[in-house]
Amino acid sequence: MRETILYLKSILKENDTVVIGVSGGPDSMCLLSFLDEKIIGVKLNIIVAHVNHNVRIESASEEEFVKEFATSKKYIFESLKLPKIEGNFEAEARKLRYRFFEKLVDKYNAKYLFTAHHGDDLVETIIMRLIRGSSFKGYHGIDLITKVKNYYLVRPLLYMNKKEILAYLDSNKISYCLDKTNDLNFNTRNRIRHFVLPSLQKENGNVHLKFLEFSQKITAISDFMDNYVNRILAKIYLNNRLNLLAFKELDPLIQKMALEIILQRIYNNDLYLITNSNCKEILKLINSCKPNGKVKLPNNVNFIKEYNILYLAKDKHKIMHNPVEFTDLVNYNGFVIKKVAASSSKSNYVTRLLTSEIKLPLYVRTRQDGDFMLVKNMFGKKKIKDIFINEKIALDKRDELPIVVDSNNTIIWIPGVKKSKFDKEKNEKYDIILKCEKEGEIYE
Repeated sequence: MRETILYLKSILKENDTVVIGVSGGPDSMCLLSFLDEKIIGVKLNIIVAHVNHNVRIESASEEEFVKEFATSKKYIFESLKLPKIEGNFEAEARKLRYRFFEKLVDKYNAKYLFTAHHGDDLVETIIMRLIRGSSFKGYHGIDLITKVKNYYLVRPLLYMNKKEILAYLDSNKISYCLDKTNDLNFNTRNRIRHFVLPSLQKENGNVHLKFLEFSQKITAISDFMDNYVNRILAKIYLNNRLNLLAFKELDPLIQKMALEIILQRIYNNDLYLITNSNCKEILKLINSCKPNGKVKLPNNVNFIKEYNILYLAKDKHKIMHNPVEFTDLVNYNGFVIKKVAASSSKSNYVTRLLTSEIKLPLYVRTRQDGDFMLVKNMFGKKKIKDIFINEKIALDKRDELPIVVDSNNTIIWIPGVKKSKFDKEKNEKYDIILKCEKEGEIYE
């Protein structure tokens, strides 16, 4: 506990804005308690973010518990109820959870996002990855702090184990919720938690701190090697194309690390989806005598070999071309265009319109021969083809980008690329705001 408090005091300043993921369980309630001004000595602007996973009977009552606690402390409370998820629940729920957290970070201009992963979680994660295989960097498990875009993701409870957390809560009479599914042995993590971890803790009660030290060493070595390998990749990996003749001249260890860096760039926070066997498959393809081949990876990613080049490609979804009438939300070729009540964004992913200047309804379609647009702050019309060339839109993307037109087929907006003369500034008169997001990504 002492290490966690000292760490929090070392990074937090007066009036910092922080988002904290709070499930209502013991871990997150402990972390929320530590962020109290009386404990860390500084006053924070705290946003309590709760995700209702909508899979257990208790989910609704847990959300209400967190809301009441946050309200009693005068913290801002935000919640998200997940839809029914098909397929890999854990992976999809994690993606939706962090997307929600990032939106709150942007909304409140927060400096930190806190999650309540603790020392036992770290031990379990490292053991799981040792069992299933991982990249070298993946064996570090969970970072104490990570720089993400314009904020820091922090997990200060890595200094504590579950036993310490429960003892703190009980001694301070802090209420919390319990997820009974954690007592079951239906998955690998729970079996490690109930059978492997207790044995390690018998050998060393602070085994989580040893794993944290191991994690930080792996990270330091990995960062050093990454810098070295990145300098090599800058010469042989350009525009997502790997020069295999140059790659094969590298030491096998450097080859493997180069491949891991490429995968890290592709998967970012989803790197946990990649196993050691995936890396072996790619290396096998590279060293194969066959001039052509393909390795399929998670999230529809493919590595394709064509003679002495290895490049990245994604499975194509079926591209829509026909116009679709816009109501309040349209998903078009992986782009979600929706009507929103407000937005502070000035980017090309948001447009403000005065409907009396255009003819409703609006439609979403792809480009057509002869398309042009009256671009905002420019005289005359400009061909869509020329706009795509000037904005360096990849050739294979130009036929799937959505274009918003009105009922006269006048181009109103190219989401993420250009605004038309119909776009209004925030201080002008407008009565509709449209926003575009690409599936799985957030634009502000």
